[in-house]
Amino acid sequence: MAELAVGEYAALAEGIYLEGLAVDHQREVVWYSDVITGGVHGVTFDGKKVGTLNEGRMWTGGVMMNHDGAVLSTGEQGIMWNNLDTGASGWLLECSSFTNLNGINEMWPDGTGGIYFGTNDIEYIIAAKDTRPAALYRLTAEREVIALDTEVYFPNGIAYDPTRKAFYCSDTFRKGWAFDVAPDLSLTKQRLLLDREDCDGLALDAEGNIWITGFRSPGVLHRVKPDGTVLTDVPTPAGATTQIRFGGKDATDYFLVICPEGAGDCLKEGRPLADSAYLYRGRSEVPGVLIPPARFKLD
Repeated sequence: MAELAVGEYAALAEGIYLEGLAVDHQREVVWYSDVITGGVHGVTFDGKKVGTLNEGRMWTGGVMMNHDGAVLSTGEQGIMWNNLDTGASGWLLECSSFTNLNGINEMWPDGTGGIYFGTNDIEYIIAAKDTRPAALYRLTAEREVIALDTEVYFPNGIAYDPTRKAFYCSDTFRKGWAFDVAPDLSLTKQRLLLDREDCDGLALDAEGNIWITGFRSPGVLHRVKPDGTVLTDVPTPAGATTQIRFGGKDATDYFLVICPEGAGDCLKEGRPLADSAYLYRGRSEVPGVLIPPARFKLD
């Protein structure tokens, strides 16, 4: 894999509207979703195709690794798992068991083997209608679903910083939020993190800063300190970024999925998408936080 200088980008893959993103650190593979054409797709760090999971399954908004190497992916009806070694797959969690909404969006590990996640209203997204309120939850390693008492309407990118006992959430079409995390992993003291309506995906760097993508923010990544102090934006290739994840041996590589400017509003309003979206690899001046896998026992 050719090393990039800070500010350089290498295109790795192409699609229609790219979203969920996970770095498989063991295999050195990036998994990403295309919410329009469907599936979760894998490429190596230099862009060599690995394969496709759940071909045809649309609206996957979040992808994450499990400790056994299985790929977890959200979307309509809940969270699926795919074992790459055996080809087996199944449901980790089905929406019908705990909510009247029919979709799950982003995930982040809770530090105890389980995950935090947010729901979404895929039925109304497909119909291009204003969505019904969604919510944040925690799923324990034993698969207990715990509702988190927060005021979040459309949870998108999320991140948990165990060092600072802080949790961050993009409430898309509204604002970015920060919370304190209590000893029982519940969320308290909700406060403003970033006053933008297009907050989307999230990642953390080793200095505690939050990198926030914006589906109406072409050509830049936003960065803020944990107290909400705005830092200098990071330039990106043309288009608007929907998700970011750090990876590589020194954690200073990062991976972006970037859609054409205006594609997010086209999706919201039910208008057709014409131009391509891309997966890129870039280079950061500071290391990022590598996301550890969940530790679910999968059948």
